[in-house]
Order: sequence, then C-alpha cells, then structure tokens
Amino acid sequence: MSTPSSIDLQIMWNRLIAVVEEQATTLIRTAFSTSVREAGDLSAGLFDRQGRMIAQAVTGTPGHVNAMAESVTNFVREIGVQDIFEGDVLITNDPWMGTGHLHDITIVSPVFRKGTHIGYFACTAHVVDIGGRGFGPDGNEVFEEGLLIPIMKFAERGQVSKDLVRLIRSNVRTPDQTIGDIYSLAACNEAGDRRLQAMLDEFGSDDIDALSDFIIETSRKATLEAIAKVPDGSFKHAMQVDGYDAPVHIQVRLDIAGDSLTADFTGTSGMSKFGVNCPEVYTRAYACYGLKCAIAPQVPNNTGSLEPFRITAPEGCILAAKRPAPVSVRHVMGHLVPDVVLGALHKALPDTVPAEGASALWNIQISARPNDPSSNLPNREVLMFNSGGTGARPRHDGLSATAFPSGVSTMSVEATEHVGPIIVWRKDLRSGSGGAGAQRGGLGQTIEIEARDGYDFYFNAMFDRVENAARGRNGGTPGAAGKVELADGTELRSKGRQLVKNGQRLRLSLPGGGGYGDASARPKEQVAADLAAGFITAEQAKTDYGYE
Repeated sequence: MSTPSSIDLQIMWNRLIAVVEEQATTLIRTAFSTSVREAGDLSAGLFDRQGRMIAQAVTGTPGHVNAMAESVTNFVREIGVQDIFEGDVLITNDPWMGTGHLHDITIVSPVFRKGTHIGYFACTAHVVDIGGRGFGPDGNEVFEEGLLIPIMKFAERGQVSKDLVRLIRSNVRTPDQTIGDIYSLAACNEAGDRRLQAMLDEFGSDDIDALSDFIIETSRKATLEAIAKVPDGSFKHAMQVDGYDAPVHIQVRLDIAGDSLTADFTGTSGMSKFGVNCPEVYTRAYACYGLKCAIAPQVPNNTGSLEPFRITAPEGCILAAKRPAPVSVRHVMGHLVPDVVLGALHKALPDTVPAEGASALWNIQISARPNDPSSNLPNREVLMFNSGGTGARPRHDGLSATAFPSGVSTMSVEATEHVGPIIVWRKDLRSGSGGAGAQRGGLGQTIEIEARDGYDFYFNAMFDRVENAARGRNGGTPGAAGKVELADGTELRSKGRQLVKNGQRLRLSLPGGGGYGDASARPKEQVAADLAAGFITAEQAKTDYGYE
C-alpha cells in the first residue's frame, strides 16, 4: 500500500473500533466469572509498538481501560522489546503496574506481522477470587489481599507456563474459574489479532505506525481545542466521604490556562490502614474520565485524548497510595473522584455537569459456607455488582440504579443465584431516594439476600454514601444515604466482613443521586407522574415540591 491518505486512515480508524469490540465480545462470551460475562467488568484495546493506546472497546470500564492505557508501557519496559516474541502472552495483576488492585488481571499479547512486531493487544478483567482475605477492605497490607503476579510471561512463544498455572491454582479459592478467566483473556487478544491481520490484508499494509500517529495526533489536537474553550482560572472543590474507620476528605484544584489543564489533589486525606486506598494510576483513570466526559465527550478515547489531562496527587495520600498499602476496594475512592473534579469544573462551566451520585458501586462479595461442617456441601464465592442512582443533570433527571462512572451492567438475579447458594428475595427501586430538584436525582435500589438451606454466608461490605449522601447542585437537595442492615432492622457496618446466618436476610438500601435546581421549578405534572410511579412518596411530594 502506498502512503495512506487521511481518508484511508479515517476508514481504518473506524474499522479498528470493530476489531476491538470483537476482542471484548470474545472475552464476554468465554469468561468464567459473572463479573465479566454478566456485568462487563473488563477492558480491551489495541496499542502500538510504543505501548500507546490507539483504540479501545466501547464495552468496558474507565478504571480498567484508562489505567490500562498506562500499564502497557510498564509491560514494554519491564519485559524489554528484545525479549518479546511471537506467541508470547504477558500477565500481571500488580496494582501499581496494572489497574489498581489484585483482582484485576491484565493480559498483553504482542502482535507480529510477517515476523515483525507491530503492536500489542491488551485486556483486563476482574476475577472473583485471587486468594488472601478475599475481595474486601479488611486487609492492612497488599500482601494480605491475595496473590500478586508481577509482570511476567504467562506463555512464551506459545507455550503456557505450567509452573505459573500451578502457582495460581494453589493460591485461590476458585482455581478453575480463575485460570479459565486468564485463558479467556488470552483468547480475547487472539481474536483481536486475527481481525487486525484481516484488516491489514484488506488495506495492503504491514504495520500500524502511520495509523497510530494519525489517531493519536488527531485526538490530541481535538482534546486541546476542547480544553481551550473552558474559561481560564483556578477552581477548587472538596467532598467528604465515609472512608473505613474515619471520614475521608477529597480535595482538588483545577488550573486551566489556554489548552492546559491540571487537576491537583493536594489536601486530600492520607492513606488508610484499610483497603480503601487507591493507587494513583486508578485516580488518574477516573479523573481523566470525568473531565473528558464534560469537556471533550465526542473525542475517541486513546492516548492522544488522555494525555492533555494532567492529574497529580501527593504520594502517600489516599488517592496515591504507596506500596505495600492495602488497595483491594480501591474502586470505592476511585469511583468518587469524578464527583470531585466535576464539582470543580462546575465553577468554570455552570449548567454542564450533573449533581453528585451514588457513584461508587455497591459491590458485595459473598462467601457461602455450610453451617454443618460435617456436610459435603461445597464452599461458594459469589460476587454481585449493584448500583445506586446518578445525580440529576442540568436538563434531565438522574438515572436510577445506573453505574456511573464505572459503566458496568447490573448482574441479573438469575445469573447470580445460579453460581451460589443464595436467594435474592427483593431487588427493586428505592422509592424516595432521589434528591429533590427541578430535575430529580436517580433512585437507588433495595436488595434483600438470604442463604439457602444448609448455608450461612459472610459478606464483605465495601459501601460508601452511608454517612455522606450525594449532594445536590444549584439548589437541589441531597439523595438518600445508603443503609446496610438485616431485614429485621439490625444495623450492620458499611465496611468489612460480617456474618449473616441461615434464616436472616441481608438488606441493602442503595443511595440515590442528588437533585439539580430548585425543586419549586419542577413542573407539577412531572411531580404527579413521579408520585404515580412510586418514585417519590406522598410526603416528599408535599414537603419537597409543595404538591398536594
């Protein structure tokens, strides 16, 4: 192929999106864990020889894909290009080299064409178990949280490391599932490789260098132009969240000058002794996501569109945790980062960003155990992803039971009950949980879970917005705070491992999003419709909206 024109390159760019989407679809269809195949807790993308991300699948989470945009360069540096061969499959779950905690396994596969190395496919997925204490915040060091796999080769020249497989199997509670997911990740990259090769055959090209430069430079230019439209200035915002044993103060300052934007988290609380700490790579991932959503939403996500956002946090704060800090549930802090940066951006771009939402997923890891030790019933590990309400937007109500900013799907009750001995008795919208406003906040959910006969279960709580509800914006009221309790009203802790005995029901009341604007400005017909649908109570209609 002769030097491709800009039109050729644009067509190839569009084709790459289809390539990486098929890559992600392969992972969803072959994954063992419900968190991947049901919730889409994954990422997939194509990288050039330098480790720069040039295309990502639409399916996936910002915490995975934006962190992976950094982590592939770590693979290139640690392994060395001279030791990367055709048929290699590289692996890590190092929180500081990957995507922030041990449960995320990242697989990187080099792409060769006619014997020449031209790039990498990479993907990440959350596995249900990686050993240690299990998925929860109770650890005091990362060493307690499970098996850490440094950047290394899962396979070399097509030969899988049997020793690594044995090592992993011997250190996890779900060996078949965990190893199966690793093979699924490798298959995902292989599917992307096949489609990329077919595309290059079609266009008569033997590398992706020109395409990579075009994508990254075009995206960078568009992002810089979008930043330049934001008013210059320094804009600060702070938010208090629950933390584990003490509240956490998160603070950010946005400095904007021309096409330069820096978000600095100086002033944020120090590290916790529990696993709610967040490695800086994950903080950058979600800070970039929040800013990009508001400033440059139409620009495709790649290294070029991410680099203009400069994100810094003081080493040793809870958003830039140092080794060997416990980081198992780093998503709890990470998912709240967009609320903070959007709060600062609101001062530069009024009537642009939503009110605060539930934000952090209400993940629950359930360890079902036979209540008769002499029985032959097996132990089971169950992971559920659940979402509260999003904040109301300047011109629209918030979304109910929707995962923002993570973007994962809610797992179906049927799929969850299929993998473990539990019954989900209730899963419905939580009436009245959305904050009042001209635009109403999104509703949370109420979920009730019980162990089946023969079992008790422990659950690892990793919930926020229980002590600090999502705040409204421009006069909107806060959403309802979350609650963790038994069905009989017994209060439980929002963080940490706890026991629910057979016959008891765990009840989770998920938080709602904040409202936007003065509630008196909400049209009466919308209030009436909310009341008829059960979104608000009669008391709220009267008290918050003056409707009788």
